[in-house]
Amino acid sequence: TMPSRRASHAGSWYEGKGEDLDMQLSKWLSDASGSNHRPARAIISPHAGYSYCGSCAAHAFSQIDPNTVEKVFILGPSHHFYLKECALSPTSTYITPLYNLKIDQEVYQELYGTGKFRTMSQSVDEDEHSIEMQLPYIAKVMESKKGQFTIIPILVGSLDQASEKLYGEILAKYMNNPNNVFVISSDFCHWGRRFQYTRYDEQHGEIYKSIEALDRKGMQLIENLDPEGFYEYLAAYKNTICGRHPIAVMLNAVKTAQNGNGLRLEFKFLDYKQSSKCRVHSDSSVSYAAGSLVAKS
Repeated sequence: TMPSRRASHAGSWYEGKGEDLDMQLSKWLSDASGSNHRPARAIISPHAGYSYCGSCAAHAFSQIDPNTVEKVFILGPSHHFYLKECALSPTSTYITPLYNLKIDQEVYQELYGTGKFRTMSQSVDEDEHSIEMQLPYIAKVMESKKGQFTIIPILVGSLDQASEKLYGEILAKYMNNPNNVFVISSDFCHWGRRFQYTRYDEQHGEIYKSIEALDRKGMQLIENLDPEGFYEYLAAYKNTICGRHPIAVMLNAVKTAQNGNGLRLEFKFLDYKQSSKCRVHSDSSVSYAAGSLVAKS
């Protein structure tokens, strides 16, 4: 039998006890209930410690309708392991403090069948937080369907533009299916000397306002569902969006999915936050954005 992936960041990045975590997630989801862009076909959600971004992530997760969802694809960037393609988990189950999530081995076999996916090691899987930080929220919003849905975790490497397009084309058929939802794991600008990124445009006023203007420029291109524009933006501003490759894969999947089958998709950001407000050059912050992609009839 295949191994399970333990909840390796529980207790440090988020509550390790099931009932505490449950209460925390419930509160954030209820606080976010004013956001309405559902049912989501895809969401963008941050992946920092919950004390920083849990409230923001809720705005994205509250757009998922558990009644329609059978498969949850999770695309997260690789932070510690250099990878030029996409990789799948060697495990069959992801453990969370709420309940365990089952990996869809059938979809995994289809993806392996394309010849474009490799297998990550268990240690790479457990070191990476970008996918794990989405799991408790997935378990929580899908609670009513516990045991009746599967997950498809995909670790996205440092892809070039051609690869982003290719993976988008592979995943488009899954995005076409209203019983699937994609969770795209990404934070936005990592600003400060410790991130080697200190771009500041004084016309916006204080540093944190310049950071927000920069992030919103990128968010606008995502809302426009414009992979080429997003690519040019990253080349021009080098914004340190850690999930830029998963986001670009999603944008390319949308482009393919909309081609020729009358599907109209619309993306909207619902929340934006910064871990702190940078005012001087020695400050640092990470930005978080939550958004949802829906199909328009």
